[in-house]
Amino acid sequence: MEVNNPSAPGDDEVLVKVTAGEVEYFSVLYERYVGRIYNYIYYRTGNQFEAEDLTERVFYRALGRISSYRNMGVPFSAWLYRIAHNLVANWHRDNSRRHEVALEDFSQVLGHGEHPESTLIATMENEELIKTLRELPAERQQLIILKFVEDLSNAEIAVIMGRSEGAIKSLYHRTLLSLRKEGTQEED
Repeated sequence: MEVNNPSAPGDDEVLVKVTAGEVEYFSVLYERYVGRIYNYIYYRTGNQFEAEDLTERVFYRALGRISSYRNMGVPFSAWLYRIAHNLVANWHRDNSRRHEVALEDFSQVLGHGEHPESTLIATMENEELIKTLRELPAERQQLIILKFVEDLSNAEIAVIMGRSEGAIKSLYHRTLLSLRKEGTQEED
């Protein structure tokens, strides 16, 4: 079944089939959201392997609990993001704050690109961005990832985070001011 096909069934239609016992239709939801959930988790953890593991756990948990899913007027993706958020919060709580560099990530720096210097600089900038993002409080991390990585609207973010759209705008504004202040302090 093609997921990106405009005639593909919508989430609600697929969910009806899945909750009715046609579990094979869950693969449609998986294909539709796995990339977005992985990106969200990757930016929250900064580790490819942890992101892969946690993404798998999100969908395993969702499949296990799909029979209890109730459409409350919010997108199905909000339910998945909530599961992902909870698993990432548990991951942060259960792990120490030490920074490990996976061998695969290091080999990308040493790389296969045309200019190793530019690859190294890009990797360092990406690591600095992820480091800065991970230093933010969890709520602000989630907001920035949903806004810039997932390219969601304030209304969609409000649904996922369980807040009003006005609260999201305010949090976004405070987060940007805080990041700008930190950026100017680092330049001094």
